[in-house]
Amino acid sequence: MRRGGSVDRSGGGRRDDDRRGTTGGRDAGERRGFDRGARGGSSERADWSARGGASQDRRRGGEGARGGSGHTLDRRPPRPEEPDLPDDVQATDLDPAVRRDLLSLDKGNAETVARHLVMAVRLIDDDPGLALAHARAARQRAGRIAVVRETAGVSAYHAGEWAEALSELRTARRMSGGSGLLAVMADCERGLGRPERAIELGRSDEGRALRGDEATELRIVVAGARMDLGQYDQAVVTLQTSDLDPVRTGSAAARLFYAYADALVAAGRTDEGLTWFLNAASADLDGETDAEERAAELTGDVDL
Repeated sequence: MRRGGSVDRSGGGRRDDDRRGTTGGRDAGERRGFDRGARGGSSERADWSARGGASQDRRRGGEGARGGSGHTLDRRPPRPEEPDLPDDVQATDLDPAVRRDLLSLDKGNAETVARHLVMAVRLIDDDPGLALAHARAARQRAGRIAVVRETAGVSAYHAGEWAEALSELRTARRMSGGSGLLAVMADCERGLGRPERAIELGRSDEGRALRGDEATELRIVVAGARMDLGQYDQAVVTLQTSDLDPVRTGSAAARLFYAYADALVAAGRTDEGLTWFLNAASADLDGETDAEERAAELTGDVDL
């Protein structure tokens, strides 16, 4: 996710039952999940006004119409209690591209939705449960906006709510199209104990069409699914790509090298795994993985 408030589509999610930095895993509360070069999501632009025979003074964004007597004609149940929004959180804190996606809502509702999205982004690393509460509040107010559903899915993923995350991300994809967050969806399948489905997503036309870091992240998740099934040699093969170049540095390279090292060790190729843990440590400029510690474990050298 971008700090400005948009949702990243690069994938790279990891489940909370694996080691930090491994093939597919990190604690739900500290899951990296998405890089910071996010792109804003697109939205469904449908006008909600005058739908279903409602009067013309029905407001966009789901506000209930009022009859001549002033009584509401909207018989939907009241919204559940929403988490508090700090006074210093403003709609203008949200990425402009995402704010444009909220133009189909009435002004007041759009502002509240935007503020909830800002809070979801701010809290997703440190308090994913509260981030999810804000994302759910935004979804309740603006469930027909694709980027809102995507944010709800990402937040649910970070909170370890795999089924909810998968449902929301599927909905967002139906609304906006594209293959966004396919790796995260595959990782949700792993979280639900369905590694075979994660592998199927990797084999899909959309999965094979991914390029760059998105393709790498999906490979990492699929390799993790192979390891879930005890298919360690297949996991190694899954990660064998031209991107396995030890001169590369950065987050994507470090994660790929780490996953490859983990798969090699699981397949009984410990010496090769040690080499790639050291490569991962060299590539990991921001200290996102515990590659150095894993290498030290393999060598018995605590001072490594």
